[in-house]
Parts: sequence; C-alpha cells; structure tokens
Amino acid sequence: MISVTKLLFADDYFGDSLRYTKDAHSMRNGAAAGIGPVVVWNSTRTCNLKCRHCYMNSDSNKYKDELSTAEAKKFIDDLAEFKVPVLLFSGGEPLIRPDFFELAEYAAKKNVRPTLSTNGTLITRETAQRIKDIGVGYVGISLDGLEEVNDKFRGVPGAYVKAMNGIKNCVAVGQRVGLRFTINHHNFKELDKIFDFIEAEQINRVCFYHLVYSGRGSQMLDEDVTPTESRQAMDTIIRRTKDFARRGLAKEILTVDNHCDGVYMYLKALADGDDDTAAQIKKFISMNGGNRSGIAFGEVDPLGYVHPDQFTQHHTFGNVRERKFGDIWSDTSNPIMSGLKNRKPLLKGRCARCKFLDVCNGNFRTRAEAVTGDFWESDPSCYLTDEEIGL
Repeated sequence: MISVTKLLFADDYFGDSLRYTKDAHSMRNGAAAGIGPVVVWNSTRTCNLKCRHCYMNSDSNKYKDELSTAEAKKFIDDLAEFKVPVLLFSGGEPLIRPDFFELAEYAAKKNVRPTLSTNGTLITRETAQRIKDIGVGYVGISLDGLEEVNDKFRGVPGAYVKAMNGIKNCVAVGQRVGLRFTINHHNFKELDKIFDFIEAEQINRVCFYHLVYSGRGSQMLDEDVTPTESRQAMDTIIRRTKDFARRGLAKEILTVDNHCDGVYMYLKALADGDDDTAAQIKKFISMNGGNRSGIAFGEVDPLGYVHPDQFTQHHTFGNVRERKFGDIWSDTSNPIMSGLKNRKPLLKGRCARCKFLDVCNGNFRTRAEAVTGDFWESDPSCYLTDEEIGL
C-alpha cells in the first residue's frame, strides 16, 4: 500500500506507523518490531452482489463449514496473542454474517483494531451507528466508478445507489469511511470524477487498487490498464492529491497492490525538478519495504485456511482450527511461505535486475504466476520502462 499523501506531504495517518518503519526490511513475521501482520479475514464467501473482478468468486449461495462464532473468537484470541494490530473483516459481504457485530466488538476488546471492507449496500443509518459504537476503526466501501460503470461491474442494478446511501450514513454518524476503487481499462478515465465525488460527499479516504488476476479477476487480463494508462492514472491521482492539499482539504489518498507507484512518483518528482519532494518520496518508499505479503500482511479464508494475502488463496499454509495463527505464520517449512519472507534471491526477469528492488520487493507474486505460471517471475503490471529501472 502506497500513501500518496504521505509521500508528497509527510502527513500522518493511522496506518502510516505500520507502512513506514525503519525496520521493515528486517521483519519476517510482522509489520514492525513487536507486532504481527495486518490480517484480512474473509469471514464469509456469501455476498448479495456478484462483482466481475471478485477474487473470492462470491455469490448469494450459502457455504458450509465457515468458521463458527466460537471458532472465530478463538481465532481472534490467537491474533491478539500474536500482537496482530488490525483485523480487516471482508467477504463476500461480511455484514451478511449475523455475528459480525459480536465478533468485531470482541476484536476491539482484545486490542485488535477491527476494520471493515464492504460493498456498503447493507449499511443503514442504524447499522452505521452500531459499526461506530462497537469501535470499528475504518469502513472501506467498494465503488468502481459512477452509477453505470459501477453497477455493470457489481452485477446488480441499483448497487451504486445503495452503496451511496451506505457512505452517506457513515458520514452522518461520524464513522470514518473511505472508498475502495479498482482501476481497470473501463473506469480509469473516471478518476477525476471520483475525486470530485469524495470531495462532494465529505469522504476522507480513498484507496485506488490495481487489478490482481485472482478469482473472477483472472478473467479480466485483457481489461486491465496498459502501462500508458497506469501512468495516466497516477498522474491524475498525484495532480488531484496536490489540489486537495493546496485547498486545505484533509484527504488520505492511497494506491494498493502495485509498489512501482512509489517509484513512479519519485521519478516524476525528479523529472519535474522538485528535488526536495523526490528526496522525501525516496525516504518513505525506502522505509516501506515494498510488497510484504507473507510478512506484514496475511489472510484467513472463511474455512480458516491461512494464505499470504487475499488474492493468493491457491497457496495455503495451515488452518486456524488446527494450529494457532502465529504458529502457522512463523512456520517456514512451506517453500512459498519461506520464499516470501526472503524473496529477493528467488525473483526472476526484470524484478531480479531492477535497481528499485529494495523499495518494491518484487511487487505482486500472484499476478506473475497468473500470467507466466511461475510464482517468482516478474510482475507484468510493472509499468516502468527498462531504462527507468536500470536495465
């Protein structure tokens, strides 16, 4: 995750203490010294939408053997013991679980900060108030464009209007809320409209995700942005982030799942002759450690299986029903887990020879595997040129 706001202005937000630490490169089992990884729990596969790019292949069906309430509480106990700082409740649609509020409140009481990733369609005013009251630190609501584009991707007419109501309800009760927007060929030209939207709706955070070829998203390779479009998207994000700051609007802007974004920002600042900003960007991306799936970030699926991240569920390290999460996370007997914790010697192609490897750490392995069949090959979504990366 790249904080565009942090890199440009050195502003501090909650997650920055996990993303920018002096010891990130030496960590093997957590986000920073003395704490575990941020964990996503896909608490159910069931969802009331059917998004075209869903990495979980979620739908409206009910699925057997998902963690029970008692099993989930034991899992949360194990996370607390391992000093996990954040538990992100995701899905499917996590609000479909009848015990969501009980479990999120339980996590908060165990000092594991609960956050929520949702499609927003089920957030009434009452629901928003309950979310705030139990201590959910942040609600991320997924939109993939304005109404026509969003509903096409979400697979259900009216999804946009319902998500909009969910956002408005969170804002109305003072619940911290942000957008999750997956960039693709169909919507990257709507980025300016998205910035207008978050200003108009008083939304204080937006995460722009790069597409990962997993689940139904694996069928969208030809709908991903091109390298040129990726650069155009970043130019828009940088320009609008600077505009917000110039006008005194406190908005946290992030990009997710493509660590060459930070390098692109550094090179762009150099090309613009802004040496001070370039130095600041270089400082923070050097502290970040690049992609840290399997180190500072992990995922547990609805059945309790542990994976490097939510997009890499075809590689499994154990089950929290059988072993504590911390024991699974620290076990390097699996070659993928071992490799992720020290991946540089295993990387191939452009990634292996890139002069920015220390600040990117090979980017996203699942994309490389989806396109080449080799987990350690180059990430095809790196849009930097050979000249820019020193080849």
